[in-house]
Amino acid sequence: MSYFTQLLEGGYEAVHLLSDSKTGLRAIVGMHNTRLGPGLGGTRALSTYTSEEEAVADALRLARGMTYKAALAGLPHGGGKAVIMLPRGNFDRAKLFESFGRAVESLGGRYITTEDSGTSPDDMEHVRKHTKYVVGLKERSGDPSPVTAYGVARAMEATAKHLFGRPDLKGLRVTVLGVGHVGMYLVKELHQRGAKVWVSDINAASVEHAVKQYGATAVSADELHNMEADIYAPCALGGAINDTTLPMLRVKAVCGAANNQLLTMRHGEQLAKNGILYVPDYAANAGGLINVAQEWAGYDREKAYARAALIFDTIDQVLTRAKESGLRPEQVADRMVEEKLSA
Repeated sequence: MSYFTQLLEGGYEAVHLLSDSKTGLRAIVGMHNTRLGPGLGGTRALSTYTSEEEAVADALRLARGMTYKAALAGLPHGGGKAVIMLPRGNFDRAKLFESFGRAVESLGGRYITTEDSGTSPDDMEHVRKHTKYVVGLKERSGDPSPVTAYGVARAMEATAKHLFGRPDLKGLRVTVLGVGHVGMYLVKELHQRGAKVWVSDINAASVEHAVKQYGATAVSADELHNMEADIYAPCALGGAINDTTLPMLRVKAVCGAANNQLLTMRHGEQLAKNGILYVPDYAANAGGLINVAQEWAGYDREKAYARAALIFDTIDQVLTRAKESGLRPEQVADRMVEEKLSA
């Protein structure tokens, strides 16, 4: 499929290919819809892309998710996302991200960047040397992971309200796949709310920390997927709900921090057929975006958390409309976004 076909069929505005031979920069910025404001989304830097086509597809898919996430959260931003195909072998990381900063500046403010998988606040410090269109900076909002996790916990509370008639997580069994930055903060939130938590991650040190610090129980990925539990929280990379894992699940709901949890839309259909409530990922995990959007507006931590707390209301509305209409929650959330964009 040609790039123009992808853009036209997906409702995208642009894809920017940005390069610098001196630093080895190969970056793609996907722009989905900026009707509500400039695109705001993180930069993913990986060395695992097997082709340029794969990197472009990832940038576009993620950009679309940012449009929906921002719109549903009521933010004055559109959907943009960047990926960097990291050079093989040795390279000067600082110079690479300085070069990326110049590339972002060349877009004239249509895209505002921040950290994502494979990047950090340190990388953003190098980006900021050459552009003002960057957030997630250390002396401002910093790491958005705690706010993301807080928002997911609020989404779980709304889920509990619809499933069990009470908006709290005390005593609920929650399985968490992936205890990286966001996953670990989510385990902390769950521990504070009295939930019983099981965790799995390829990083043994992270699992050990979750066990010692927050009383979680460590299990393998297969054990976690096969466990009978109340809520399953995918918090690693996308596609956690797929042909392999979906048949294993014995949970009442899926509500996590990962982006693009459904490998395909039919996996959402299958969850519903299996009686598992799926909370749309972009609705539940909007806390990080809310945090950096607040930084762009003028950072106020209390305002960021207050807005993230409203994720409870968003999920409550989505699940209520889904029950009333007979549609799946992800269909309802998409319609709510489309209503806002068309208005």
